[in-house]
Amino acid sequence: MADLKNRVQYATSIDKELKDAMKVLSEKTRIPQSKLIDEAIKDLLKKHNIEMQSKSAE
Repeated sequence: MADLKNRVQYATSIDKELKDAMKVLSEKTRIPQSKLIDEAIKDLLKKHNIEMQSKSAE
């Protein structure tokens, strides 16, 4: 398995249509789905005024 220094595996389930759309977006933009999901989660946290801990604080 690749070195996931700053990443963790996180298993969940999502709507099939969301998964299919994510695959299309990933192929269209050539951005890995994991990076797109990171961006979506960051946007959701920002929407709800939740700040992420800085990496240096971990």
